[in-house]
Amino acid sequence: MTTGFSIRPWLIAFPAVGIAAGFAMRFAGQESWVTAVWAASTLPVLLALLVDIVVSLRRGEVGLDIVAALSMTAALLFGEELAAAVVALMYAGGQYLEGFAERHARREMTALLARVPRTAMRHRQGQLEEIGLEMVLPGDRLLIRQGDVIPVDGTVALGTAILDQSALTGESIPVQRKAGDDVMSGSTNVGEAFDLVAQRRSAESTYAGIVRLVEGAQRSKAPMTRLADRFAMVFLGVTVTIAGTAWLWTGDPIRAVAVLVVATPCPLILAVPVAIVSGLSRAARQGILIKGGKALEMLARIRALVIDKTGTLTDGRARVVSVQAMPGYSADEIIRIAASLDQVSQHIIAQTIVAEAQARNLRLSLPTNALEVAGEGVAGNVDGRPALVGGVAFVASRVAAGSGPAPPHATPGAARVAVAIDGEFAGQIILADELREGTEALLAALRKLGIARIVLATGDRRAVADAITAGLSIDAVRSELTPDQKVLVVLSERKNGPVMMVGDGVNDAPALAAADIGLAMGARGAAASAEAADVVLLVDQLDRLVPAIRIARRARFIALESVYVGIGLSIAGMIAAALGYLTPVQGALLQEVIDVAVILNALRVLGDPGHRG
Repeated sequence: MTTGFSIRPWLIAFPAVGIAAGFAMRFAGQESWVTAVWAASTLPVLLALLVDIVVSLRRGEVGLDIVAALSMTAALLFGEELAAAVVALMYAGGQYLEGFAERHARREMTALLARVPRTAMRHRQGQLEEIGLEMVLPGDRLLIRQGDVIPVDGTVALGTAILDQSALTGESIPVQRKAGDDVMSGSTNVGEAFDLVAQRRSAESTYAGIVRLVEGAQRSKAPMTRLADRFAMVFLGVTVTIAGTAWLWTGDPIRAVAVLVVATPCPLILAVPVAIVSGLSRAARQGILIKGGKALEMLARIRALVIDKTGTLTDGRARVVSVQAMPGYSADEIIRIAASLDQVSQHIIAQTIVAEAQARNLRLSLPTNALEVAGEGVAGNVDGRPALVGGVAFVASRVAAGSGPAPPHATPGAARVAVAIDGEFAGQIILADELREGTEALLAALRKLGIARIVLATGDRRAVADAITAGLSIDAVRSELTPDQKVLVVLSERKNGPVMMVGDGVNDAPALAAADIGLAMGARGAAASAEAADVVLLVDQLDRLVPAIRIARRARFIALESVYVGIGLSIAGMIAAALGYLTPVQGALLQEVIDVAVILNALRVLGDPGHRG
């Protein structure tokens, strides 16, 4: 069927009531009215179908609705009014069933769109006012009540937030956020009310961006559906040939009518959109946003992977990986002193050290006489003792001679923060962006899925890239790349098959757009990369790559399976009708059984993909 025809539920009533009324009249002895009632009940569906066919032909689209129109028209012309009414009823019912199936498959995406908040409660001059989301400005203080969906990205200002992020990430366990922690819009407050300081306008927030991506995905038309439209002429030709041959061979036009009704409508069009949309919904449930059918189908075919390092292969955030303490000091004491001083600094490394101290449940002291030298370090007193924290040069220039920091740490790309207490070097804190946990297992799983070549493409130095990838199953490392050079890497890998690019930064956007499939880390990645990508991970977990590929392959397999089985059964039914084994009414009923079967089969995509892939 063509995609423009949207059957209205009330159209189904015409053939349904007409068929029932005709049999009632026959039972009551009013035989003269029976065929007229059946014919009249067919006409509304036929007329709606003809209008849709004309509109589609004007757009240059030829669909298998033509077969449905031919079968109803032929049945009416050759006195098979009951068969025409059955085709009209089953066709309208099949269209409605397809729509129901697609709505069922889209429920995850629809739920995401339906949850978009429209208003926010803002603190203003000691009062609360309800305002539209478009009026929320960065810096506004908002009240988030229990059950509210977070309207904009922000930070917790007061209280502790307990958030359900399942709609965004698929994680079923609520997360806890304390004062100062970032909160992602679209999460639901399942705990007590808290105050949120807005960081962005609503249109720039995470949830608004996700909604735009979802809307784009829903508007997308899968290339397999377009492929089905191109096959429509071939199937139409086969149908007309079998029908015409049966008529010419036997001289019985009723056999031609029976052939036409068996071919109405073809499961080629029914199965593909349902399977594709089911795959999109299944992926969305796991925090994987696939932007439409074209992306899903290409995802099922990838054979090469180009992956960025920072924020993708690694966490993308500097973390404390070790503490080197001088004799007389413990690691916790070094962290506590450094974090106490760093409370006065907004530097990202200072904030990381403070977060590490909080994670260790260390008691931080309020520093006195604290003075920050921008970009270098902080000097002050902690618990009455003079202390320093900052870069190696900054601390070394202020401590006793011969009490300098240890030699540089051997790990490429690691950052050192020196700490001095009472005028002497006390230790150093090593920070690094570490490899994501489970990366080797992920790469092994991708190999099992048929990804033949994996390449790291990064703008970092070669030594850093080599250190990160040591021991990993990676075929090539490309380092010190500019954005346009990353594009060249992607293009050069096409010789190995369809290429997926995985990245998260603005510098990855051109390569994401150039790849056959671009996948962005959307949870913390840049908006530019999410816009350029075909697939967005709504949760910061790279291992979602594996279920994404499995879901895509399962959806494509089930769509093709439904198509081939459905067409095979249809052709078998047409041959049986041509040989006189099926009447037009029996042929119509058989075809609708086939249609229902392929729709239900396509909905299997919503189930557990298992190990197929």
